Amino acid sequence: MKNFNIPDIYKSSIISGLKEFRKSEDPRKKDFSPTELDFGPVKFLIARHFGFCYGVENAIEIAYRTIEENPGKRIFLLSEMIHNPMVNLDLQSRGIQFIMDTYGNQLIGWSEINPEDVIIIPAFGTTLEIERLLKEKGNDTIRYNTTCPFVEKVWTRAESLGKENFTVIIHGKIKHEETRATFSRAEQNARSIVVRDMAEAETLAKIILGEINPGEFYKIFEGKYSAGFNVEKDLNHVGVVNQTTMLASETQSIAELFRNTMIEKYGSENLKTHFADTRDTLCYATNDNQSATMGLLDRKADLALVIGGYNSSNTSHIVELLQKKFPTYFISGDGKLVSEELISHFDVHSRSEVVTGNYLPSKKQITIAVTSGASCPDSLVDEVLNRILSFYENAKSKEEVLRFLK
Repeated sequence: MKNFNIPDIYKSSIISGLKEFRKSEDPRKKDFSPTELDFGPVKFLIARHFGFCYGVENAIEIAYRTIEENPGKRIFLLSEMIHNPMVNLDLQSRGIQFIMDTYGNQLIGWSEINPEDVIIIPAFGTTLEIERLLKEKGNDTIRYNTTCPFVEKVWTRAESLGKENFTVIIHGKIKHEETRATFSRAEQNARSIVVRDMAEAETLAKIILGEINPGEFYKIFEGKYSAGFNVEKDLNHVGVVNQTTMLASETQSIAELFRNTMIEKYGSENLKTHFADTRDTLCYATNDNQSATMGLLDRKADLALVIGGYNSSNTSHIVELLQKKFPTYFISGDGKLVSEELISHFDVHSRSEVVTGNYLPSKKQITIAVTSGASCPDSLVDEVLNRILSFYENAKSKEEVLRFLK
């Protein structure tokens, strides 16, 4: 796999070395168990796979190269490069301006964009409508397009589904940049609809089977289906693709639900006519991160720390998985570890930051599961580990614990 040129500020002394060690020991990723780092009073269970994925590293390399290649020019990002505040703030500090926020709200009017301006398309991609607008204004939409190749793979599959007369069901969040981009492309070739989760998918399945009045479709899924959608005709042939940062296991379960729905309605002998197998669109990095999270869940720990941007979809799903077993704290960096008594963390259910006391148990040795999202730099994970270690005067040195990396 390609090696990208990533700024040193995102690299680490602990995590980067640990990843290289695990890669050399297990190049095919057959072992998703965590790495144990025993510092005496505190033991860390480091997930087998986390942090920057191929698409993120590609986007970061292009963004920093754009800055180097365009001195004196105005440079704009359509929206956040990735969902990590450290990365986005650093890009802004280097002069890059954001045209929209992560939900598509305009921060800079299109009338202020000139043909000479440099436009970076973020890793999530963008809609066909915005691409056309930029081309009409005379801006280049190709040279600095950082769209993740795995996102583009989903677009290609959605296009082929449309050409084969299948309706595209997109498992995603309707306001997420990637889902907006995928929906924009899917509806060019196919009837399309977005389902957020299994609950919405089950509702749609009941509509297909006639267990819910088809007329209710337009109210239940308002704002989530393509123009001209005919519920009587357009749910007879379906295929499922996803926003690549959603839970891969949930996407697979949703696809299986619609597969079984079509078998129930049309019979197994007619399945291929009514249901398209799209398992090949699932993102490898999302799968690996979630498999590594399951590896953490196989172990015993007193708590879990998940590091990443609070608006990161894939990170939120990792938090939800770990919460099933451990007290889990979602933090954006080491600054959220206020002290050994207090932690400021993000509640994915209330979508707000809260402060919790006594998060570190009082015992001879505590065990902390640690992971991060696909858009989190390794350097932030290092800083979190160092902050925790600073609370324990008798902790072993990093040199002693990490000797096996040499």
